[in-house]
Amino acid sequence: MTRRFISTGSVYESLAGYSRAVVDGNWVFVSGTVGADFATGRFAEGAAAQAEKSIDTIEWALGEAGARVEDVVRVRVIVPNTADVAAVSQVVARRLGPARAANTTFCAPLAVPEALVEIEVTALKPRPRRRPG
Repeated sequence: MTRRFISTGSVYESLAGYSRAVVDGNWVFVSGTVGADFATGRFAEGAAAQAEKSIDTIEWALGEAGARVEDVVRVRVIVPNTADVAAVSQVVARRLGPARAANTTFCAPLAVPEALVEIEVTALKPRPRRRPG
């Protein structure tokens, strides 16, 4: 299988030379995604709203890759402000919780000052079932 690259066309992707997602076989690697509208450059208001927008973009990338939220096996969440961890975690639990993926959440500064959360996921698409016989 060939490697496939998925892009939102965001300024960050072109600035740093990366793809929103990379598909390699059944694996889908979605880059850290902030809660911005990449068409306008505007950030959602508040950490929870940014987490929602981030996951909207992640769901879109997964769909482009032929995967679903249920295929997510790893979630990484970065939140600069510890006071926002609970609100962001509630969004992550509601939106990504059905996958029951491994999750690491940590607090650290982000490269973009307006960003209140960054979420990255890895998914494993189910293998096509073989037909008997």
